[in-house]
Amino acid sequence: MKRHYHWVIAGAALFTLFVTNGITIGGLSVFDESLLQTFGWTRGALKFRDLLTLAIAGLIGPLAGALADRFGVRPLMAAGALVLALGMALYARIGSVLHMYAIHVLFAVVLASCGLIVAVMLVSRWFVSRRGTALGITLVGTSLGGFVMPQVGAWLIESRGWRGAFLAEGLLPVILLLVILFVIRERPEDVGLRALGADAAPGRPQGKESDPLPGMTFREALRTRTFWAITVTSMMTFYAILGVAAHVFLHLRGQGFEPAAAARGISWLFLMGLIGKFFFGFLADRFDHKRVLMGNLAIMLLGSLALASMRREAFWFFAIFFGVGWGGLYTLLQLVTVESFGLLAAGKIIGTRTILDALGGGLGPWLTGVLFDRTGSYLVPFWVVTAMVFLGMIVATQVRREVASAPVREAEPTTASN
Repeated sequence: MKRHYHWVIAGAALFTLFVTNGITIGGLSVFDESLLQTFGWTRGALKFRDLLTLAIAGLIGPLAGALADRFGVRPLMAAGALVLALGMALYARIGSVLHMYAIHVLFAVVLASCGLIVAVMLVSRWFVSRRGTALGITLVGTSLGGFVMPQVGAWLIESRGWRGAFLAEGLLPVILLLVILFVIRERPEDVGLRALGADAAPGRPQGKESDPLPGMTFREALRTRTFWAITVTSMMTFYAILGVAAHVFLHLRGQGFEPAAAARGISWLFLMGLIGKFFFGFLADRFDHKRVLMGNLAIMLLGSLALASMRREAFWFFAIFFGVGWGGLYTLLQLVTVESFGLLAAGKIIGTRTILDALGGGLGPWLTGVLFDRTGSYLVPFWVVTAMVFLGMIVATQVRREVASAPVREAEPTTASN
């Protein structure tokens, strides 16, 4: 068992993202109808919570990475699990929209301290070889949480009511806390192991990217058209992705779907996203990354058009095409960024882009809700989503491999390189 502990860590990281992302992003929308009926809020007011969560999480993400470097990932992850349990308990007692906004500030802390950045840092410390496979296993947790949690939430709401469902789901972060305390270890040396593949490169210092690396500096990357093309494409497509994901349950309920069927619709979207990660990752290993990215965006656009048609029978076509495109985009943006700028300052470049992604992603749920409130329908909001995907596709044509002419330099220090 001990010699396979590297994969136990990857599985624990998967479970971490399953809980944190599954609860705060994937599974929360099945509660929307109950909250709207109980408090009479507008959809814009309700979905402003998502803007708060994602924008604040993006802003404090670099701080979380710095704290993880200084104090380790386990204390940060344990704190995040506790905060998530507290947030779910508070949600069960919510009494006003301001209470909800305060809870979502806590959720932002959860995503920064016990979400993607920290999970990637943890797994990267345990793997030198097969790191890509380990990170792929870890990232499955986001899609798996989005697939499972809506159905769990819908069942709990039906059996316990929405307040009882929040309390019941609050047990998951308690279980996660136990996994963090008793399963996760900071580094392989803590259990008498070395990072997987470290023996193949014994002269390389652990935890440091000290080898000469090709690529551009952070400042050089910021001055390129490609950086802003990738960033704007990310912002537009993440607006579309999270805007749709946050409202698809309410949209399906408005089209006459029963709550359980509407929850399955969300789950199906996340399942297709999981398939898209593997499908487009496979294609990216065999074809030019930019061409695969353009094909990915074209498929996503087809799904958006199906959704904007507002035809009930087109929903499953939308879920397949949009979902597969969504999952592939998540993988391809990272690959295209590294291919365009190299490894020298990849952590800073991706980190900066991620902050702006979070802003675009947060605006999606909120503005989609505001437009619904103004028009009384999802027709206009979903055409805006379609326009965002189309414009992102146009902007993506400006991406090129900037690193081709860059000199070889020493790696820049960054929290993401650990």
